[in-house]
Amino acid sequence: MMKIAVASEGQMVTGHFGHCENFNIFTAENKQIVTEESIRNPGHKPGFLPNFLNDRGVNVIISGGMGAGAIEIFAEKGIETITGVTGDAKAAAEAYLNGTLKSSGSVCHDHEHQGNCGD
Repeated sequence: MMKIAVASEGQMVTGHFGHCENFNIFTAENKQIVTEESIRNPGHKPGFLPNFLNDRGVNVIISGGMGAGAIEIFAEKGIETITGVTGDAKAAAEAYLNGTLKSSGSVCHDHEHQGNCGD
């Protein structure tokens, strides 16, 4: 079983992981999504969200962009990060399961940005 969290605004992948509205979490077996849930982002505090998602059993996190600190914490916990993603959250999770979703490596360097993260 695998859990994929997608940092989202409703049902769409968000531009920045830490400031997302919610996380759509998809549980998959045999490369098929079997359950999905949406949980509200409990708040952006450095280092908190990677631990929050790890505690929920997440194996993969998908987002438009993410800060280097969060990427590092996820890596320490063995959680794969995929950044540079746009579009529908469920479609992104399905593309990951099918092996067609690739990370652009987009890292956010400015936490006060408006809209998009820098590459």
